Amino acid sequence: MKSVRRSAPFLASGPLTFLAIYLLTASTLFALAFSLLVLAFTYVIVKSRSGKLELEIASSWPEVIDHLISGIQSGMSLTEALTELSVRGPEVMRPLFTAFKRQIIEDGDFDRAITNLSEKFGSHASDQIFQALLISKSLGGSQLLTILRTLGNFLRQDLALRNEIAVKQSWIKNSAHLSSAAPWLLLLLLAMQPTTVAAFTTPTGAGILLLGLSLTALAYIWMSYLSRLPSVPRVFGANK
Repeated sequence: MKSVRRSAPFLASGPLTFLAIYLLTASTLFALAFSLLVLAFTYVIVKSRSGKLELEIASSWPEVIDHLISGIQSGMSLTEALTELSVRGPEVMRPLFTAFKRQIIEDGDFDRAITNLSEKFGSHASDQIFQALLISKSLGGSQLLTILRTLGNFLRQDLALRNEIAVKQSWIKNSAHLSSAAPWLLLLLLAMQPTTVAAFTTPTGAGILLLGLSLTALAYIWMSYLSRLPSVPRVFGANK
């Protein structure tokens, strides 16, 4: 079911674009070229939505730490404070903390449940938080609250810095989108004239169209690479 849901945008955008462009230009070559472009942009949009989810999770870790500190200060055990996050934690994280709570109820193995939770989140922030909790649980550390506060301040500063850089670099992504789309929009307008369609149906015209598609893809990939922020490597977990 998930695979069908993920492929639905591609199954819809490709054929619909092909049909629309063919009706406008009566050219199979143009319809195919623009279908490939739309499929590529659909992939970019789907990927950006996934990136927004990861960003939302990363932005929620300071709130998780605040909930843990509040729960521990109110007299909860570490396990209780973590399981409470399935109800009171950030909404985007509740399903994973619900799975953690279920595993704790089933086998009571705190270490394995925390390790599984860390792998599911798969980020440097989750590794740091959960490793601190594991060490505190095993050694009975009395400095857990201090460690959590320090870690919370560090994560907030890191998020603020990354957000500032992301805002400054967003113009690169916008330039990539505009630079990639503008020539093809102009070509689409010209393609409504029979002479343009006739010119591109020749072997030379088809080669130019293919070259344009290739250069557009390369330019967009390069611009996206320049605007990408490096991810912080995981120290305690496997990099994926």
